[in-house]
Amino acid sequence: MVLQAPTATSPRFDLPVAIATMREGVSRGETRPFNWRLEQLERLSALLSQHEEAVLGALAADLGKAPTEAYFELVAVRHEVAHSRRHLARWMRPRGIGLPLWAQPASARIEPVPLGCVLILGPWNYPFQLCLHPLVSALAAGNTAILKPSEHAPRTADLIAELVPRHFPPEVVQVVLGDGDTASRLLEERFDHIFFTGGSRIGSLVMAAAARHLTPVTLELGGKSPAIVLDDADIVVTARRLAWGKGINAGQTCVAPDHVLVVPERREALVAAIREEFRNLYGEDPLASPDLGAVVSPARFAHLSGLLETARDRVLAGGQSDPERRRIAPTLIAVAEPDRDPLMGEEIFGPLLPILEVADLEEALERVRRGEKPLALYLFSASGAARRRLLASSCSGSVVFNDVVVQAGVVNLPFGGVGASGMGAYHGETGFLTFSHRRSVMERPFWPDLRFRYPPYGNRLPLLRRLLG
Repeated sequence: MVLQAPTATSPRFDLPVAIATMREGVSRGETRPFNWRLEQLERLSALLSQHEEAVLGALAADLGKAPTEAYFELVAVRHEVAHSRRHLARWMRPRGIGLPLWAQPASARIEPVPLGCVLILGPWNYPFQLCLHPLVSALAAGNTAILKPSEHAPRTADLIAELVPRHFPPEVVQVVLGDGDTASRLLEERFDHIFFTGGSRIGSLVMAAAARHLTPVTLELGGKSPAIVLDDADIVVTARRLAWGKGINAGQTCVAPDHVLVVPERREALVAAIREEFRNLYGEDPLASPDLGAVVSPARFAHLSGLLETARDRVLAGGQSDPERRRIAPTLIAVAEPDRDPLMGEEIFGPLLPILEVADLEEALERVRRGEKPLALYLFSASGAARRRLLASSCSGSVVFNDVVVQAGVVNLPFGGVGASGMGAYHGETGFLTFSHRRSVMERPFWPDLRFRYPPYGNRLPLLRRLLG
């Protein structure tokens, strides 16, 4: 998605129901009841169960996803729906708050209320899941929503636009198709929350556009998520998990390991093990593997191919590519000068895995701290002390020990970044709260009504000091 400045002649959206009307239903309280919210989750559940084959086909067309990988996108949303239905009544329940003595007699509570009409801007790498996954939280919280799927996954975008009107009335959910100009014009509208998944450059433009209406935003971005491998790691398991994490969706996963930092005494063994695991996962001819996905577009393929060519003499495993099918084999690449290597600049977001040496955990952590805060930070080690040290001296959206990517599939773990890797989080109750306003409510009786608090104050300051400190 490339946002463009709207022109004076840019048309407004010809929506069956205006955005302002979608907001009004929320404002009038029509979406507050538990049964309304449950009904919307059931509509979404029906969409997922009735159109599974169509979703798998669209994902295969857009990203060359094998049925198993494509099915993960469906499963993730299904789990979110099931989890939300199971816990929704508890999430909606007001929470009582204790009050200080001076506020008595009174009662107080915090109650989550819907925000209004929200905008969800989906990405192309998981174009079905990451468009509908936040919709679960938005509907559970009692909102209406406009979805803008990514134009870079056109078959999936068209399918979402076809299926949503079959299952939702337009006053609840609508879909807008289009390119960056469409997204820019959407951002000119007033929404009550904007949820964006994508790159940091576009994320900053989304945030700037939201500022015009003081609209809160959730930015699910990315960055260079490192994997640190210490000398006490199980090298075979580590290699298998790194190879899997870099290979799924052709490396086009925001929490995929971007690069590996390994201590010198384990580098040779790790390289050999990753080379073997690439072969185990994708065969002797990885470009022919039915389990290897495609790079999303010719432009992205050209970008990744350019990076690969700059490092052609440093390829340790893989390196094959096929421009016709936009396939690049998972590729391990040696990096000797990380501060000058193009692979160590921006997030790779493809099946290229740089590997570089660090003397120890402290050097690895220092390198992590010199960059932007990553969306995910991975450590492979059996040492409890190493884990505690990493947690105490780093900042990242998530931390996983001895595995990669799996945290994104845990529905009750908050998912989100920090700093340049994102703002806000979702999944489970965290997503419900992201799309809710936690309103303070306080109730007091008419009696007693002590005159002490009202003017004229006279000489009450000494007594106030004794009472209130």
